[in-house]
Amino acid sequence: MILHLDLLRHGETELGGGLRGSLDDALTARGWEQMRAAVAERGPWDRLISSPLQRCARFAEELGARLNLPVHLEKDLQELHFGAWEGQSAAALMDTDAEGLGLFWADPYGFTPPEGEPVSAFSERVLGAVSRLHQTYAGERVLLISHGGVMRLLLARARGLPREQLLNVEVGHGGLFSLRVAADGGLKEGI
Repeated sequence: MILHLDLLRHGETELGGGLRGSLDDALTARGWEQMRAAVAERGPWDRLISSPLQRCARFAEELGARLNLPVHLEKDLQELHFGAWEGQSAAALMDTDAEGLGLFWADPYGFTPPEGEPVSAFSERVLGAVSRLHQTYAGERVLLISHGGVMRLLLARARGLPREQLLNVEVGHGGLFSLRVAADGGLKEGI
C-alpha cells in the first residue's frame, strides 16, 4: 500500500536566510502567508506531521485546528544540524570557511560542517522516520511540514539524483511537493 506524502517547507523566518538548522526561529508574517497560500487549494489530508521546530509546528497546529485534523510532531524530521555553521549565511562562510563550504556544496555526504551532523546520519534519521510513517499511515494522505534539507533529501531520492546533487534540489519557502512512498521505501514524485 502507498503512503501519499505531501511535503510543505516552512515559510520565511524572522532571523532570515542562511543555515538555520536546529535554530528555532519563528515565522514572519510573510512566512505565514507563504504557507497558507501553498495549502489553500490542496488536500484533503488525513493528518498532519510536523517538525517540532516552531517555524513548522505553529503552522501545523493552526492548520490542524482549522481542518480538524490530528497533528503529530516528529523530531526525526527536523533540519540537518549545521554545527558551528548554524545561523550563518553562505556569504559569511565564504569569508570564514570558504574551503569547507566548497567541499560541502560539492559533496554534502563527504564533508560535514564543523561540529555538525553528518548528512549520512541525517539521511538515516529522515528515511527512518518516513519508513515509520509508511508503516503507520499507509493508504492515507499526509501533509508533512518540514525543512528544506529534509525535502531536498526526499526529492533527490525520488528523482534518482546522485548524492553529490543533493543541494541542487530547489525548495523555496512555502514550497509544496507530493511523493508516493512504497512499502519498500521507494519514493516517487507526484500524486
